[in-house]
Amino acid sequence: MAMHEATDSPNTPVPPAGPAPRDGPGPAAGAVALPPLVDQHSHGTVHGELGLGSFETHLAAAAGSGAAPAGTTFFDSWTGLAVRRWCPPLLGLEPHCAPVSYLARRRELGAYRAGRLLLRGAGIGAFLLESGARDDLSTPGELAAAADGTVHEVVRLEPLAEQVADTSGTVDAFIGNTAEALYAAAQHATAFAMGIAFCDEIPPDPREVRRAAARWLALTVRPAPDRAPGPALAQHLLWSAVATGLPVQLHCADPQSLTGFLRATAGFGTDLVLLPGRSHHRRAARLAAAFPHVYADAGPRPGETLGEAPFGKLLFSTGARALPELYVTAARLFGQAMARLAEEWVGEGVCTRAEAQRIAGLVAAGTARRVYRLDAAGSG
Repeated sequence: MAMHEATDSPNTPVPPAGPAPRDGPGPAAGAVALPPLVDQHSHGTVHGELGLGSFETHLAAAAGSGAAPAGTTFFDSWTGLAVRRWCPPLLGLEPHCAPVSYLARRRELGAYRAGRLLLRGAGIGAFLLESGARDDLSTPGELAAAADGTVHEVVRLEPLAEQVADTSGTVDAFIGNTAEALYAAAQHATAFAMGIAFCDEIPPDPREVRRAAARWLALTVRPAPDRAPGPALAQHLLWSAVATGLPVQLHCADPQSLTGFLRATAGFGTDLVLLPGRSHHRRAARLAAAFPHVYADAGPRPGETLGEAPFGKLLFSTGARALPELYVTAARLFGQAMARLAEEWVGEGVCTRAEAQRIAGLVAAGTARRVYRLDAAGSG
């Protein structure tokens, strides 16, 4: 499993103007102190400078929304407030400064320097980066250099299959080349990932896979939105990935529909990690509790998911895409949530502070290191 180490020194002087950055990656003094986080799912950052409009477009995408209506701004959102609270100090500004001042400082520093300050101030030590879907986002090596961290590649199955389809003229060639591509990817990847709404409890019939492959190959001259693999082909890809033994991340709006598949793969020796839609993290946590090989994303409210699953079955992620600010805000909000939960548990006598510290460390990093075998890979 290959990893990409940062190539520039963490001591490279990049002095911000104004006051020194405050608000470190951990919670407030006296609360639990998190280890360097392992971000189990993100997509990387955009290249180049961003104006107000393009920055807000990415803020809107992070919130799952379209463009802001005329006369409004996505800085007036929970994500926008979090950016204004946590990111300006990392660039040498006061918290809650005006968006125009923040973006001016960002341009003054330059996109790379600003991104480096933000990523290095997020408190994330290792990243699992989903690759293959977009060429305009940072590569594992680029993210590692900017963040001064370790980046592990998660190979997304749909674009992998699409690349194979582009070079396979026949169904036989596509089936064979897909198997070879999966094997080759498994030699360097840390995990696979796929978006799937449903999967049967047994692999699809090979004849149906061939028919689905033929239909999909016929679409290769059409625009990309028409090229998503059909259900039989998608399930074939997923079962093939499970057979490699690498962990597989399942992007699923509602994970309940995957219950049969989760049950059927219990004896395969492959760990599955649920990355559910916004409103289904508790359901994912319950499924993680039900099956030994299933894990779940802790979600934005870890206090809820920690009540549904053993603590060693939940993992932190940012889900960040495009903006380095989204790494910062997800890490800060997670740290705050874990600190509040620890204080509540310790105050009510549910556990000792040392136990709260250990639990927080599991969700923040320890479980991800075990599930994705990061320490075996010699990660930093």
